[in-house]
Amino acid sequence: MSMQCRKCPGKLEVARRCREVRMRCTKCGKEYQIHEVARDLDAETEEILARYNTIIYD
Repeated sequence: MSMQCRKCPGKLEVARRCREVRMRCTKCGKEYQIHEVARDLDAETEEILARYNTIIYD
């Protein structure tokens, strides 16, 4: 199962940067902060996010 962008039918993937982790659409490029999509997280995405010690919200 994969997470879908709210703006288009693209797939969301975890996008990690130096100081933040976001969800990014592979089709349209829209980025979401984790708290914006938290209620929709699937098991696969939760497992990936669990690898990070902290997720910084801005």
